[in-house]
Amino acid sequence: MRQRSMPTVTLDESLPICARADDILAAIQEHQIVVIAGETGSGKTTQLPKLCLAAGRGAAGLIGCTQPRRLAARSMARRVAEELDVQLGEQVGYQVRFTEKVSDDSLIKFMTDGILLAETQRDHWLSAYDTLIIDEAHERSLNIDFLLGYLKRLAKKRPDLKIIVTSATIDTARFAEHFDNAPVIEVEGRAYPVELRWCPLETVTEETGKMQQGSAEHIVQAMDEISIEDPRGDVLIFLPGEREIRDAHRLLSRRSYRHTEILPLYARLSAKDQDRVFKPGPARRVVLATNVAETSLTVPRIRYVIDTGTARVKRYSQRSQLERLHVEPISQAAADQRKGRCGRVGPGICVRLYDEADYDSRPHYTDPELLRSSLANVILRMLDLRLGEVEDFPFLDAPEPRAIADGYRSLADLQAIDEKKGLTTIGKDLARLPIDAQLARMLIEARSLGVLEPVLAIVAFLSVQDPRDRPPDARGQADAAHKVFADPKSDFVGVLNLWQAYTAAHQEFTQRKLRDWCGRNFLSYLRMREWREVHRQLRLQPGLGTPGPRGSGVGTLESGLGTRDSGLGKAGYPESGQKMAKTEAASPPVRRGRLRGGKHGSPHQDHHRASVASDKQGGDSSPESRVPSPDLYEARLPARTTKVFSAARDNEASRCFRVLRWPSHPPTGFLPRKFWILAAKSGA
Repeated sequence: MRQRSMPTVTLDESLPICARADDILAAIQEHQIVVIAGETGSGKTTQLPKLCLAAGRGAAGLIGCTQPRRLAARSMARRVAEELDVQLGEQVGYQVRFTEKVSDDSLIKFMTDGILLAETQRDHWLSAYDTLIIDEAHERSLNIDFLLGYLKRLAKKRPDLKIIVTSATIDTARFAEHFDNAPVIEVEGRAYPVELRWCPLETVTEETGKMQQGSAEHIVQAMDEISIEDPRGDVLIFLPGEREIRDAHRLLSRRSYRHTEILPLYARLSAKDQDRVFKPGPARRVVLATNVAETSLTVPRIRYVIDTGTARVKRYSQRSQLERLHVEPISQAAADQRKGRCGRVGPGICVRLYDEADYDSRPHYTDPELLRSSLANVILRMLDLRLGEVEDFPFLDAPEPRAIADGYRSLADLQAIDEKKGLTTIGKDLARLPIDAQLARMLIEARSLGVLEPVLAIVAFLSVQDPRDRPPDARGQADAAHKVFADPKSDFVGVLNLWQAYTAAHQEFTQRKLRDWCGRNFLSYLRMREWREVHRQLRLQPGLGTPGPRGSGVGTLESGLGTRDSGLGKAGYPESGQKMAKTEAASPPVRRGRLRGGKHGSPHQDHHRASVASDKQGGDSSPESRVPSPDLYEARLPARTTKVFSAARDNEASRCFRVLRWPSHPPTGFLPRKFWILAAKSGA
């Protein structure tokens, strides 16, 4: 049946990889594991799945090709489908977060690495695949490193499974050594000479004022010089994130360059906006991109690159137990990858907004994500899959014992493991939810406390980047717009206020009017949509749909979020200097989730339920009228608290802690003789 649906395979002879097609075919047929090393733009991603078809793969199972980002998975699947002249979703499909276009006739499946990682939970042998291509392995994300270790073990159990690891020409010997000296085939890139220009801030102009290096103003200066020299060549500008892209887009649009369109490129863009980048028209394009264009995608027709030299990098602090996205200088290898973007169609020019001494002082390679992340989710997944001790798992770079101990300690705080480091019932439930373990723990506790519905919205909010925008030139207006949803006593109730307002607007308005509503309220339409999608998928979880009796736990939680593309990490992280959420309104922690004052706690909670009911009936919905339930905060305590203790009213706290207490102004009759204090270490 699958053999009959095989399309005719034709290769794009203009791509450099075709010169090694025969060697690659022979290696796939003779070896179980092959490493393909080549520059971005050599055709690895689009041509390798077709070479696998030509080698007879895809008949016994899917040819799976992982990508680090959703944007790359979608665009590569579309391109391969076009080259094979088949309908997208038929012989060639893809699966990313929220979207799955794969049929029974599919032979090639593109997906994010997190999708494949989630599938290991349901199918330890990955029996749906006869070939797996781990693309862009040099990025060394948490998911990629885990998959490489998992596949090394799986290869010994499934000799029929072919594994192809692709990488840019960055430390490929490590991958070959990891897979017991697997053969390496190197593919030359299609490159023209690239002129390198160093343009640090002090050499741009003598009147820079308060301009910062790599800022939007700095980019405009470099762009003006390029436009004077060549007003027609396409330009690719690398920036750390969406916020910086918006700032640069605004300033560049004001320059009104002739016959020029300014195009952003990042993962949350709609498919229509992404297509504008990959299908150039007659006008000159200035593409503002994150590091998604560094290796994952090749933007066509680029002649100039402006490199700010920075990227957002996730770092975990064992001291504060927080993960943050910091803007940091990129490595030399990443800078060289960016430079290579402008030498594909002809001689190019790379403008670096820093000096050569800065470049020389940078590390050669980017630190693997495994070595700068919390290992709690990795250990949880390993325990659930029964993969043995973390120390014995074949990671490319073994984590430090201190980091492993911190991961176990975090799981113990979540009550996910017992004294023997085995999974508890709660731990098994956490492992079945492919979201961050701390967020999953909130859902489990919320269900047992009967406050699942509001916590679902809060957890979904914490799983995406904050949708509230604060443009530098309109911060006062943005703050005023956001104040409408804010609550004076609780950030979490403020989130719920925003959720209720957005839900009502979503039901009432058309898509165009909903965009306008988000714009008026300084909200990112794309992030609000992502928040809603995460909430929808959480609602579909078996075991989370209906609340159980208090203290009964949540029962069995199936992995209905298997389509989530961040199998080992969070989908959104706070900006540098911010925490994921404030803890100023934590409830008194009581064992087994009970509070004084009746079956479900207290008159305070009853007041909250009455307030919600009043909102639904059109009553007073001002922030002051909404009194948060103690259980709402109690559901959060098992996930976020490291130090909880009881103290007298005239307590003296240690200076090393920021002391926060709940409630700030407790209702009459609720405050006991001793009140509870939630103490958390201040930011790293």
